[in-house]
Amino acid sequence: MRIDVHVHILATLPGHGHLSGTLRRRPNVAAIRLCLGIPLFGPDDKIERACEDVLARTLACCPELDAGVGLAFDAIYTDDGRRDDARTHLYVANEYAAELARRHPKLLFGASVHPYRPDALAELERCVADGAVLLKWLPLVQGMDPSSEKCFAFYEALAHHKLPLLCHTGGELALPQDFPHLASPALLEPALKRGVTVIAAHCGTRSHPWGEDHLDTFCRMAKEHEHLYGDTAALNSPNRSYAIPALLADEAVRRKLVHGSDWPIPSFATFRAGLGTALKLLLTEGNWVRRDVLVKRACGFDDAYFDRAGTILRLQTPM
Repeated sequence: MRIDVHVHILATLPGHGHLSGTLRRRPNVAAIRLCLGIPLFGPDDKIERACEDVLARTLACCPELDAGVGLAFDAIYTDDGRRDDARTHLYVANEYAAELARRHPKLLFGASVHPYRPDALAELERCVADGAVLLKWLPLVQGMDPSSEKCFAFYEALAHHKLPLLCHTGGELALPQDFPHLASPALLEPALKRGVTVIAAHCGTRSHPWGEDHLDTFCRMAKEHEHLYGDTAALNSPNRSYAIPALLADEAVRRKLVHGSDWPIPSFATFRAGLGTALKLLLTEGNWVRRDVLVKRACGFDDAYFDRAGTILRLQTPM
């Protein structure tokens, strides 16, 4: 199967999720919603329904992919295991993400469980039973330290279930972040040592030109660890596309890349695809998931790259 491992879900209804007022007012969020036809105002049920419709339509209209992993997003938890709603700007419940996956044939369930929550292992078991194909963390925003002993029992459970961990590495601009020190792929060493298959989202790339860059760390670790991969989510954005030549030039690293878009973050037509191709796709392809595929094809990402996620997630039969 050809899978996009990094597709975000937005939820606004109680029990489904939460989008804070701070996040709704951010210019980047408002601009994305306007571009996608998601209302800026109105009842939350209308907004959530519009988010679901545009996500389902976007995936359905991308024949190059068999499916996308729709990601849940857990709340922030403190070191002593208390849920911190005051600092949680984005929340998408596992139950809602699983429900969407059951409703839409090209959507797979990506779970999110904060390892510090008291019921973390029980929640992971529920997600596995609901058909989760991977588990998503964003440490800079959610506040888990992947190197902490608090995660070790959780890693044992992930390894037992052979459930890959998709963990953000590198910089972050789309969401407010309270934990900028949790960006390095090196923090994932304990997970790898405990047998977890890890996908380092964004390959450790910086999110702006003056940000800290962890690309070299990712490349080194990808060659050292058999079960470390990196997704290419948002690498078609101007601030991360600098990494594409280096990732493709090293054959050992190239074999560890999997496809991800980071939708609804826009996929721009990076000039690394060739100026003519970039301009054509930017002007003619309005489906950001499909544009991301076509731009990466033009950049030189091959069939093995697009097929790899299906193998890692153990999804070999087209839907």
